[in-house]
Amino acid sequence: MLIVQNLSGRKIPVAPGQTLLGAIQEQHIDWMHACGGKGRCTTCRIIVQQGLDNFGPLTEAELRYRAKGRLKNNERLTCQCTLAHGNATVKVPDQTKLPHLAYSS
Repeated sequence: MLIVQNLSGRKIPVAPGQTLLGAIQEQHIDWMHACGGKGRCTTCRIIVQQGLDNFGPLTEAELRYRAKGRLKNNERLTCQCTLAHGNATVKVPDQTKLPHLAYSS
């Protein structure tokens, strides 16, 4: 289960092998992803608050952005990563919040 802290604690079920972006879209939640979910930008990133160890391994795209300093150790790309087991609590970074959604603190 993915919990988006600053979307009022919204709980999003994530199927095995499913990307977080896919799970988010299944719940009809708008989410920034400028490159269309191809791992070519960082607009879909999340900040992991809890459960970082519950994610699948970093993808090539995530490793590339980490090497360039564009993805911090506690950030993942929703279009690339999966939730291997357990739960994770995340938040949307200020830079990628959508103006028509109401975010909580």
